[in-house]
Amino acid sequence: MRIVVDAMGSDSAPGPDVEGAIWAARKYDVAITLVGEKEIVQQELSKYDTAGLDIEIVHASDVITMSDHPAMAVRAKPDSSMVVAMGLVRDGQADAFVSAGNSGGVLATALLSRSRLGRVKGIRRPAISTVLPTRTGKCFILDIGANTDCKPDWLFQFAHMGSIYAERVLEIPSPRVALLSNGEEDTKGNEAVIAAHELLKGSSLNFVGNVEGKGILSGYADVIVADGFVGNVAIKTAEGVSNVLLSALKEYLQAGILTSLGALLAKPAFNKVKGMLDYREYGGGPLLGVNGVVIIAHGRSDALAIQNAVRVAREAVQQKVVDHIREGLGSIALEDSEEA
Repeated sequence: MRIVVDAMGSDSAPGPDVEGAIWAARKYDVAITLVGEKEIVQQELSKYDTAGLDIEIVHASDVITMSDHPAMAVRAKPDSSMVVAMGLVRDGQADAFVSAGNSGGVLATALLSRSRLGRVKGIRRPAISTVLPTRTGKCFILDIGANTDCKPDWLFQFAHMGSIYAERVLEIPSPRVALLSNGEEDTKGNEAVIAAHELLKGSSLNFVGNVEGKGILSGYADVIVADGFVGNVAIKTAEGVSNVLLSALKEYLQAGILTSLGALLAKPAFNKVKGMLDYREYGGGPLLGVNGVVIIAHGRSDALAIQNAVRVAREAVQQKVVDHIREGLGSIALEDSEEA
Protein backbone atom coordinates (compact mmCIF):
# COMPACT_ATOMS: atom_id res chain seq x y z
CA MET A 1 0.00 0.00 0.00
CA ARG A 2 1.30 3.44 -0.90
CA ILE A 3 0.12 6.53 0.94
CA VAL A 4 0.93 10.02 -0.29
CA VAL A 5 1.58 12.66 2.36
CA ASP A 6 1.40 16.41 1.81
CA ALA A 7 4.85 17.27 3.17
CA MET A 8 3.98 20.99 3.19
CA GLY A 9 0.67 20.66 5.01
CA SER A 10 1.07 21.26 8.75
CA ASP A 11 1.65 24.56 10.49
CA SER A 12 5.28 23.52 11.11
CA ALA A 13 5.89 21.77 7.79
CA PRO A 14 7.85 19.96 6.62
CA GLY A 15 9.31 18.71 9.93
CA PRO A 16 6.34 16.91 11.53
CA ASP A 17 4.96 15.77 8.19
CA VAL A 18 8.19 14.06 7.16
CA GLU A 19 9.02 12.64 10.58
CA GLY A 20 5.50 11.30 11.10
CA ALA A 21 5.49 9.72 7.65
CA ILE A 22 8.77 7.95 8.47
CA TRP A 23 7.34 6.66 11.75
CA ALA A 24 4.27 5.39 9.90
CA ALA A 25 6.33 3.69 7.18
CA ARG A 26 8.29 1.87 9.85
CA LYS A 27 5.36 0.97 12.11
CA TYR A 28 2.66 0.11 9.57
CA ASP A 29 4.78 -1.27 6.75
CA VAL A 30 3.43 1.11 4.12
CA ALA A 31 5.16 2.83 1.22
CA ILE A 32 5.19 6.63 1.48
CA THR A 33 5.28 9.34 -1.15
CA LEU A 34 6.17 12.79 0.21
CA VAL A 35 4.99 15.68 -1.96
CA GLY A 36 6.49 19.15 -1.70
CA GLU A 37 9.48 21.31 -2.61
CA LYS A 38 11.95 18.51 -3.37
CA GLU A 39 15.09 20.16 -2.01
CA ILE A 40 13.42 21.16 1.27
CA VAL A 41 11.77 17.76 1.77
CA GLN A 42 14.98 15.91 0.92
CA GLN A 43 16.92 18.02 3.43
CA GLU A 44 14.40 17.09 6.14
CA LEU A 45 14.35 13.44 5.13
CA SER A 46 18.15 13.21 5.32
CA LYS A 47 18.01 13.79 9.08
CA TYR A 48 16.61 10.28 9.62
CA ASP A 49 17.65 6.70 9.07
CA THR A 50 15.30 5.46 6.35
CA ALA A 51 17.18 2.27 5.49
CA GLY A 52 14.75 -0.44 4.44
CA LEU A 53 11.82 1.98 4.07
CA ASP A 54 10.02 2.64 0.79
CA ILE A 55 9.89 6.45 0.76
CA GLU A 56 9.97 8.62 -2.34
CA ILE A 57 9.67 12.34 -3.00
CA VAL A 58 7.54 13.94 -5.71
CA HIS A 59 8.26 17.59 -6.43
CA ALA A 60 5.62 20.30 -6.10
CA SER A 61 6.72 23.90 -6.42
CA ASP A 62 3.84 25.62 -4.62
CA VAL A 63 1.80 25.43 -1.40
CA ILE A 64 -1.84 26.16 -0.56
CA THR A 65 -1.58 28.06 2.70
CA MET A 66 -4.05 28.41 5.55
CA SER A 67 -4.80 31.98 4.45
CA ASP A 68 -5.56 31.06 0.82
CA HIS A 69 -9.13 31.02 -0.48
CA PRO A 70 -9.55 27.27 -1.22
CA ALA A 71 -11.44 27.37 -4.52
CA MET A 72 -9.28 30.15 -5.93
CA ALA A 73 -6.03 28.61 -4.70
CA VAL A 74 -6.50 25.19 -6.34
CA ARG A 75 -6.88 26.91 -9.71
CA ALA A 76 -4.16 29.51 -9.15
CA LYS A 77 -1.68 26.97 -7.79
CA PRO A 78 -1.90 23.89 -10.04
CA ASP A 79 1.56 22.75 -8.93
CA SER A 80 0.78 22.95 -5.21
CA SER A 81 1.58 19.96 -2.99
CA MET A 82 -2.14 19.27 -2.49
CA VAL A 83 -3.01 19.22 -6.18
CA VAL A 84 0.02 17.13 -7.15
CA ALA A 85 -0.57 14.67 -4.29
CA MET A 86 -4.28 14.29 -5.05
CA GLY A 87 -3.38 13.58 -8.67
CA LEU A 88 -1.31 10.59 -7.60
CA VAL A 89 -4.38 9.08 -5.93
CA ARG A 90 -6.62 9.87 -8.88
CA ASP A 91 -4.17 8.27 -11.29
CA GLY A 92 -3.79 5.12 -9.20
CA GLN A 93 -0.18 5.81 -8.18
CA ALA A 94 -1.17 5.97 -4.50
CA ASP A 95 -3.95 4.43 -2.43
CA ALA A 96 -4.68 7.36 -0.11
CA PHE A 97 -3.85 11.02 0.56
CA VAL A 98 -3.02 12.58 3.94
CA SER A 99 -2.74 16.32 4.57
CA ALA A 100 -2.57 18.55 7.63
CA GLY A 101 -3.05 21.58 5.43
CA ASN A 102 -5.99 23.90 4.75
CA SER A 103 -9.05 21.63 5.08
CA GLY A 104 -11.03 23.75 2.65
CA GLY A 105 -8.12 23.45 0.27
CA VAL A 106 -8.18 19.66 0.54
CA LEU A 107 -11.92 19.64 -0.16
CA ALA A 108 -11.57 22.01 -3.11
CA THR A 109 -8.65 19.97 -4.48
CA ALA A 110 -10.73 16.79 -4.32
CA LEU A 111 -13.66 18.40 -6.12
CA LEU A 112 -12.46 21.31 -8.25
CA SER A 113 -8.79 21.00 -9.17
CA ARG A 114 -7.25 19.45 -12.25
CA SER A 115 -6.51 16.45 -10.01
CA ARG A 116 -10.05 16.15 -8.67
CA LEU A 117 -11.32 12.80 -7.49
CA GLY A 118 -14.94 13.88 -7.74
CA ARG A 119 -17.82 12.63 -5.66
CA VAL A 120 -19.01 9.07 -5.37
CA LYS A 121 -21.91 8.84 -7.83
CA GLY A 122 -25.12 9.72 -6.03
CA ILE A 123 -23.49 11.53 -3.13
CA ARG A 124 -24.85 15.07 -2.90
CA ARG A 125 -22.02 16.49 -0.79
CA PRO A 126 -18.86 15.06 0.81
CA ALA A 127 -18.46 15.43 4.57
CA ILE A 128 -15.41 15.99 6.74
CA SER A 129 -15.44 13.78 9.81
CA THR A 130 -13.53 12.99 12.96
CA VAL A 131 -13.43 10.69 15.96
CA LEU A 132 -14.15 12.08 19.42
CA PRO A 133 -13.57 10.34 22.76
CA THR A 134 -16.65 9.60 24.87
CA ARG A 135 -17.28 8.36 28.39
CA THR A 136 -17.73 4.83 27.04
CA GLY A 137 -15.29 4.80 24.12
CA LYS A 138 -15.52 6.97 21.01
CA CYS A 139 -17.97 8.44 18.54
CA PHE A 140 -17.74 9.52 14.92
CA ILE A 141 -19.06 12.97 14.03
CA LEU A 142 -19.74 14.47 10.60
CA ASP A 143 -19.91 17.01 8.99
CA ILE A 144 -17.37 19.21 10.77
CA GLY A 145 -16.77 21.90 8.21
CA ALA A 146 -17.36 21.03 4.57
CA ASN A 147 -21.00 22.17 4.33
CA THR A 148 -22.24 25.01 6.52
CA ASP A 149 -25.84 24.89 5.26
CA CYS A 150 -27.24 21.43 4.62
CA LYS A 151 -30.35 20.00 3.03
CA PRO A 152 -32.15 17.11 4.76
CA ASP A 153 -31.04 14.53 2.19
CA TRP A 154 -27.40 15.57 2.68
CA LEU A 155 -27.68 14.90 6.41
CA PHE A 156 -29.38 11.62 5.58
CA GLN A 157 -26.46 10.59 3.40
CA PHE A 158 -23.93 11.74 6.02
CA ALA A 159 -25.63 9.35 8.44
CA HIS A 160 -25.26 6.43 6.04
CA MET A 161 -21.62 7.21 5.28
CA GLY A 162 -20.85 7.65 8.96
CA SER A 163 -22.53 4.39 9.85
CA ILE A 164 -20.52 2.53 7.19
CA TYR A 165 -17.25 4.02 8.45
CA ALA A 166 -18.05 3.30 12.10
CA GLU A 167 -18.90 -0.30 11.31
CA ARG A 168 -16.07 -1.04 8.91
CA VAL A 169 -13.15 0.94 10.38
CA LEU A 170 -14.07 1.59 14.02
CA GLU A 171 -15.47 -1.95 14.27
CA ILE A 172 -18.72 -0.91 15.95
CA PRO A 173 -21.50 -3.39 15.11
CA SER A 174 -24.83 -1.78 14.22
CA PRO A 175 -23.63 1.73 15.17
CA ARG A 176 -26.17 3.98 16.86
CA VAL A 177 -26.81 7.10 14.77
CA ALA A 178 -28.06 10.41 16.17
CA LEU A 179 -28.76 13.91 14.87
CA LEU A 180 -27.16 16.81 16.73
CA SER A 181 -29.93 19.19 17.72
CA ASN A 182 -31.03 21.70 20.36
CA GLY A 183 -33.34 19.18 22.01
CA GLU A 184 -33.95 15.46 22.21
CA GLU A 185 -37.57 15.65 21.06
CA ASP A 186 -38.43 14.75 17.46
CA THR A 187 -39.77 18.25 16.84
CA LYS A 188 -36.60 20.09 17.94
CA GLY A 189 -34.11 21.56 15.50
CA ASN A 190 -34.19 23.71 12.39
CA GLU A 191 -36.17 22.72 9.30
CA ALA A 192 -33.34 20.63 7.85
CA VAL A 193 -32.82 18.68 11.08
CA ILE A 194 -36.54 18.01 11.55
CA ALA A 195 -36.89 16.81 7.96
CA ALA A 196 -33.73 14.68 8.22
CA HIS A 197 -35.12 13.16 11.43
CA GLU A 198 -38.16 11.93 9.52
CA LEU A 199 -35.97 10.44 6.79
CA LEU A 200 -33.76 8.65 9.31
CA LYS A 201 -36.73 7.29 11.28
CA GLY A 202 -37.79 5.39 8.19
CA SER A 203 -34.32 4.17 7.26
CA SER A 204 -32.55 0.88 7.90
CA LEU A 205 -29.97 2.59 10.13
CA ASN A 206 -29.88 2.13 13.89
CA PHE A 207 -31.25 5.63 14.40
CA VAL A 208 -31.62 6.63 18.06
CA GLY A 209 -33.03 10.13 17.60
CA ASN A 210 -31.66 13.53 18.47
CA VAL A 211 -28.74 14.23 20.78
CA GLU A 212 -27.98 17.55 22.46
CA GLY A 213 -24.51 19.05 22.74
CA LYS A 214 -24.15 17.74 26.28
CA GLY A 215 -24.71 14.20 25.01
CA ILE A 216 -21.96 14.14 22.38
CA LEU A 217 -19.32 12.83 24.78
CA SER A 218 -21.71 10.76 26.89
CA GLY A 219 -21.58 7.67 24.68
CA TYR A 220 -25.26 7.97 23.71
CA ALA A 221 -24.49 7.50 20.01
CA ASP A 222 -21.68 6.06 17.90
CA VAL A 223 -22.30 8.34 14.91
CA ILE A 224 -23.43 11.95 15.29
CA VAL A 225 -24.66 13.89 12.26
CA ALA A 226 -24.62 17.67 11.94
CA ASP A 227 -24.21 20.36 9.34
CA GLY A 228 -20.65 21.63 8.95
CA PHE A 229 -21.19 24.85 10.88
CA VAL A 230 -22.68 23.24 13.98
CA GLY A 231 -20.35 20.24 13.81
CA ASN A 232 -17.26 22.43 13.61
CA VAL A 233 -18.35 24.57 16.55
CA ALA A 234 -19.10 21.43 18.56
CA ILE A 235 -15.69 19.80 18.07
CA LYS A 236 -13.77 23.05 18.60
CA THR A 237 -15.70 23.62 21.84
CA ALA A 238 -14.96 20.08 23.01
CA GLU A 239 -11.29 20.54 22.14
CA GLY A 240 -11.13 23.83 24.04
CA VAL A 241 -12.82 22.41 27.13
CA SER A 242 -10.47 19.41 27.24
CA ASN A 243 -7.42 21.70 26.95
CA VAL A 244 -8.66 23.93 29.78
CA LEU A 245 -9.44 20.98 32.06
CA LEU A 246 -6.09 19.28 31.48
CA SER A 247 -4.15 22.52 31.97
CA ALA A 248 -6.08 23.43 35.12
CA LEU A 249 -5.69 19.95 36.58
CA LYS A 250 -1.95 19.96 35.91
CA GLU A 251 -1.60 23.40 37.49
CA TYR A 252 -3.54 22.44 40.61
CA LEU A 253 -1.63 19.17 41.03
CA GLN A 254 1.65 21.10 41.01
CA ALA A 255 0.48 23.89 43.31
CA GLY A 256 2.02 22.60 46.54
CA ILE A 257 3.98 19.81 48.18
CA LEU A 258 0.95 17.77 49.21
CA THR A 259 -0.78 18.10 45.84
CA SER A 260 2.49 17.28 44.08
CA LEU A 261 2.76 14.09 46.10
CA GLY A 262 -0.83 13.31 45.20
CA ALA A 263 0.01 14.00 41.57
CA LEU A 264 2.66 11.28 41.62
CA LEU A 265 0.06 8.79 42.79
CA ALA A 266 -2.49 10.04 40.26
CA LYS A 267 -0.04 10.19 37.34
CA PRO A 268 -1.09 6.88 35.71
CA ALA A 269 -4.75 7.89 35.76
CA PHE A 270 -3.91 11.42 34.59
CA ASN A 271 -1.86 10.10 31.67
CA LYS A 272 -4.66 7.73 30.68
CA VAL A 273 -7.20 10.55 30.58
CA LYS A 274 -4.72 12.81 28.77
CA GLY A 275 -4.18 10.14 26.13
CA MET A 276 -7.93 9.70 25.68
CA LEU A 277 -8.35 13.44 25.07
CA ASP A 278 -5.25 13.84 22.89
CA TYR A 279 -6.27 14.66 19.30
CA ARG A 280 -2.92 13.29 18.09
CA GLU A 281 -3.99 9.75 18.96
CA TYR A 282 -6.88 9.99 16.49
CA GLY A 283 -4.64 11.24 13.66
CA GLY A 284 -7.09 12.68 11.18
CA GLY A 285 -10.59 12.42 9.82
CA PRO A 286 -11.70 11.06 6.45
CA LEU A 287 -13.31 13.18 3.78
CA LEU A 288 -16.22 10.86 3.03
CA GLY A 289 -18.13 10.89 -0.22
CA VAL A 290 -15.22 11.43 -2.62
CA ASN A 291 -13.81 8.83 -5.00
CA GLY A 292 -10.74 8.04 -2.97
CA VAL A 293 -9.36 7.84 0.55
CA VAL A 294 -8.54 11.36 1.75
CA ILE A 295 -7.56 12.04 5.36
CA ILE A 296 -7.47 15.55 6.82
CA ALA A 297 -5.26 16.04 9.89
CA HIS A 298 -5.15 18.97 12.32
CA GLY A 299 -3.08 21.94 11.20
CA ARG A 300 -0.99 21.83 14.35
CA SER A 301 -0.23 18.13 13.93
CA ASP A 302 3.11 16.89 15.19
CA ALA A 303 4.87 13.71 14.07
CA LEU A 304 2.66 11.47 16.22
CA ALA A 305 -0.50 12.96 14.73
CA ILE A 306 0.81 12.50 11.18
CA GLN A 307 1.78 8.90 11.96
CA ASN A 308 -1.73 8.21 13.18
CA ALA A 309 -3.27 10.01 10.20
CA VAL A 310 -1.39 7.59 7.95
CA ARG A 311 -2.73 4.74 10.11
CA VAL A 312 -6.28 6.01 9.60
CA ALA A 313 -5.68 6.15 5.85
CA ARG A 314 -4.29 2.62 5.88
CA GLU A 315 -7.35 1.31 7.75
CA ALA A 316 -9.77 3.04 5.37
CA VAL A 317 -8.01 1.48 2.37
CA GLN A 318 -7.90 -1.96 3.98
CA GLN A 319 -11.60 -1.84 4.81
CA LYS A 320 -12.53 -0.56 1.33
CA VAL A 321 -14.57 2.28 2.79
CA VAL A 322 -15.09 4.03 -0.55
CA ASP A 323 -16.38 0.82 -2.16
CA HIS A 324 -18.76 0.20 0.75
CA ILE A 325 -20.12 3.75 0.54
CA ARG A 326 -20.64 3.27 -3.18
CA GLU A 327 -22.43 -0.04 -2.63
CA GLY A 328 -24.41 1.33 0.33
CA LEU A 329 -26.06 3.97 -1.82
CA GLY A 330 -28.23 1.22 -3.29
CA SER A 331 -30.05 0.89 0.02
CA ILE A 332 -30.79 4.59 0.35
CA ALA A 333 -34.36 5.19 -0.72
CA LEU A 334 -34.16 8.79 -1.93
CA GLU A 335 -35.66 10.20 -5.06
CA ASP A 336 -33.07 11.65 -7.39
CA SER A 337 -32.64 15.36 -6.94
CA GLU A 338 -30.71 17.87 -8.99
CA GLU A 339 -27.11 18.17 -7.78
CA ALA A 340 -25.82 21.68 -7.34
